[in-house]
Amino acid sequence: MNVRSTERLDELLAVRSRANADFFEAESERLAACCHRMAERFARGGRLIAFGLSPVARSDVRHIAVEFVHPVIVGKRALPAIGLAREGGSLPAQVDSICEPDDIAIAFGCDEEGSAETRDALAVARERGCLTIAFQPGAGAEWEFDPPTDDPYVRQELIETLYHLLWELVHVFFDHRGLLEGREAKAVHDPGASSFLYPFLSESETDLDSILGDVARSALMKAEEVGALRIQTLTENRAGLLAASAALRDAFGSGRKLLALGNGGSATDAMDLVADLRPRFPALDLTEDPSILTAIANDVGVEQIFQRQVIAYGRAGDVVVALSTSGNSRNVISALSEARDRELTTVAFVGYDGGSVASDSLADHVIVTRSQHIPRIQEAQASAYHAVLDLLEQP
Repeated sequence: MNVRSTERLDELLAVRSRANADFFEAESERLAACCHRMAERFARGGRLIAFGLSPVARSDVRHIAVEFVHPVIVGKRALPAIGLAREGGSLPAQVDSICEPDDIAIAFGCDEEGSAETRDALAVARERGCLTIAFQPGAGAEWEFDPPTDDPYVRQELIETLYHLLWELVHVFFDHRGLLEGREAKAVHDPGASSFLYPFLSESETDLDSILGDVARSALMKAEEVGALRIQTLTENRAGLLAASAALRDAFGSGRKLLALGNGGSATDAMDLVADLRPRFPALDLTEDPSILTAIANDVGVEQIFQRQVIAYGRAGDVVVALSTSGNSRNVISALSEARDRELTTVAFVGYDGGSVASDSLADHVIVTRSQHIPRIQEAQASAYHAVLDLLEQP
């Protein structure tokens, strides 16, 4: 095992641990208050409108939209969310056309080069009366959260955790309908199917300050959870991460390419991975073209949406990177099997106990994030593939 690479992994983990602890310790109370304001907007019929300009920002736009519209936690309601990116035209024009006064506007990439268009779109949303959120001081949003690091990978990982927490914790206020008028009130609440996520909730009456405090503490608990999961992922899988990085270096050095894939939130991680690699390295996002995905799904079946693309684009020596929180997605397994038959190198980032991908050794390099909580799995997986990319770029 390369000593320099091993030391670099330790450094990457230490930076993430410090930034995660500092960020959520500083922002948990504001995060709770922001969740309350978002819940008020949703209760009035508002929608979440996410937008961003760059390919990396686009991955976050798509990620937050799918989490709100298609909740993966049992008992959580679907909330309306729309993602706007450059393919739809000018961001300010799109926001001007779509946003309504009760909406929630979240801007990604306000700190990126050429972000004036994103900031202009944010200004349009604010003029419309939307609640506005951004992740850069001075962006012009009412709620601005600034991760305490200049590392773009770490910033994005912290932002992902934050918007996952906004999504998870906004639901708490729906269990306290009397608190959605922006004033202190009393309400009897029933956490129902979500009670295991929020152990502080019970059949009792309380006021807004109490609930805000509970939500802030829950945010800290969840941040600590992902901190521990990053440690598990980057230490237990150390050999696999180093091997995956070496495989990518060999492939790119031989003129080969990477193909990334996943479903739902994992699809947006595939987008992010490819966005991070381009234009320095050749990489394809197999989730990118909806016409191809829907054609295969409609005419052949969902299980083949990635397999058919591996057949079309894959060449011996290429690398397939699959992202799955369960490790059991049939279309992911089919793609990995096809890739192996065609002599492509395969890397899989999986959650839970690794599922069939891990138990049946369906990939050459399997990175297991041992959790059953999907948002935390995705956050730790982002740290893992960002670590692989960092190692790839080391001399």
